[in-house]
Amino acid sequence: MRGVEETMTLLAHISELRTRIWRILIVVLLSLGVGLYLAPKVLAYLKSVPPGSEMTWNVFSPWDGIRMYMSIALVIALTVSLPYILYQLWGFVKKGLHPVERSAALRYVPYSAVCFLAGLAFGYFVVFPMSFAFTSRMTKSLELVETYGVAQYFGFMFNIVIPLAIAFELPVIVMFLTKIGVLTPKLLFKMRRYAYLILVIVASLISPPELISHLMVFVPLVVLYEISVLLSRIVYGRRTAALAEAAGA
Repeated sequence: MRGVEETMTLLAHISELRTRIWRILIVVLLSLGVGLYLAPKVLAYLKSVPPGSEMTWNVFSPWDGIRMYMSIALVIALTVSLPYILYQLWGFVKKGLHPVERSAALRYVPYSAVCFLAGLAFGYFVVFPMSFAFTSRMTKSLELVETYGVAQYFGFMFNIVIPLAIAFELPVIVMFLTKIGVLTPKLLFKMRRYAYLILVIVASLISPPELISHLMVFVPLVVLYEISVLLSRIVYGRRTAALAEAAGA
């Protein structure tokens, strides 16, 4: 009987997961309609501001234009539907969480979306122009002609912007893990030297190979980590006080 019950529970989880995946796909497809409408406007904007305005966008394949159009539309769709996607993921895992963990996960969903957008903005408006300017200077110093394909241009951009957008999720992740008792400020303090080493490696991978560029990426990442430690202390203090109050009651 126990094996039958476990099988039925597993099938119920699979059915629920399938339902939530379908819901996510429907919302993404609806958001894709918005993305298809906005994609030409976004592309026109990116082409009108530096560094896009300083170059000619070329296509080296009949599919490049369509691929970029669909890629931009998909990025817009995923960004618009991100809060709903996170909410559906929370809905799927909440049954395995304690009430405190459920509340924390749901509360941090909007913050996660805001941090992701902040990371996209920082990556595009700060790091990407700096990286493009560096590579452009190197190209000119070698007396080479800058002829870029639009696919290569956006590939270069996404390789910089997307990792930074993910890195900006660090404070929310730390707050959530502290809330559910996985992390503590003391542990984060002990991990600081290793965290800094990881941030140095990340900064060197997504920024031009020069000291100033590394610092311009590394310093914000360090600030993010220190903000995460500060938020962890606040959340940990509140969690400790709540547990003490519950024990006293």
